Amino acid sequence: MRIVVIGGSGHIGTFLVPRLVRAGHEVVSISRGQSTGYVDDPSWQQVERVTADRASEDRDGTFPGRVAALEPDAVVDLICFTLDSATALVDGLRGNTGHLLYCGSIWRHGPSTRFPVTETNGAPPVGQYGIAKAATADALKAETAAGGLATTSIHPGHIVGPGWHPVGPLGNFDPGVWQQLSSGQPLDVPGLGTESMHHVHADDVAHAFQAAIDHRDAAAGEDFDIVAPTALNVRGYAQIAASWFGQAAQLNPVSWAEFRAGTSGDHADASWEHLMRDHYVSIDKARSLIGYQPRYEPEAAVLESLRWLVDHHEIDLAHPLVV
Repeated sequence: MRIVVIGGSGHIGTFLVPRLVRAGHEVVSISRGQSTGYVDDPSWQQVERVTADRASEDRDGTFPGRVAALEPDAVVDLICFTLDSATALVDGLRGNTGHLLYCGSIWRHGPSTRFPVTETNGAPPVGQYGIAKAATADALKAETAAGGLATTSIHPGHIVGPGWHPVGPLGNFDPGVWQQLSSGQPLDVPGLGTESMHHVHADDVAHAFQAAIDHRDAAAGEDFDIVAPTALNVRGYAQIAASWFGQAAQLNPVSWAEFRAGTSGDHADASWEHLMRDHYVSIDKARSLIGYQPRYEPEAAVLESLRWLVDHHEIDLAHPLVV
């Protein structure tokens, strides 16, 4: 099968492109540069690479034609952020391509009202990003239901893996949190520390996309939430993370106003966006319909990210990892 991966050199593509090559597919990766992802893999030598600026070509109306001209059997779109962009691509591929797979986000669900969150019981989305992801997934499902292009939406949780900073125990990307946990210093925690975050390793997300391609008939017209088998709340995440440095987490509950007063604006905003959604998501549908079987528990995925940052001298810690 000839498969085009849009955004092939990013978080998910780093693992998806080699997976598809090893499975015997002919793969074309579209990205802004010539990067081969965050992890070296000899499979990239067999990949056709196309350089394109998606945003610019979307504005010009030329991107769908570029993708269709590659004559793919399936297209995996990892970098679509607006309904207009998705609609244009569908219009360009309809009748020419057998399957379009779209990368959404569990933020298509709003603040949780029940656990676990499923594809059908999630609260309405909040915020521009989540609203756009939900609207796009709904439009793709309607496209397939109407007899048009076969589409599938994959909605990952907080993606982690080698090459980038993970969403940390406070729901943000503040490296100072890791410094405090590694030193055993007290950590201010907004609220009660019971809010959940649902991570997923990038390779498990790649596995889900591959599984949806392999099970096209079962996946057509469907949407799947893709996360680790379990979720972490703030308190448990911090305790696990501190133990990686031989420390015990000292957590100091504070109000959100106190937390914002002692935290930079960007980090405080990120914490609020992650923690107020309080996501713990089910993967039962993906397991039953496409055989999704994640390999990583959330703490193992985060630890792999953190170890990569340490090995590449991209984070300062008070004490080294002891695991």
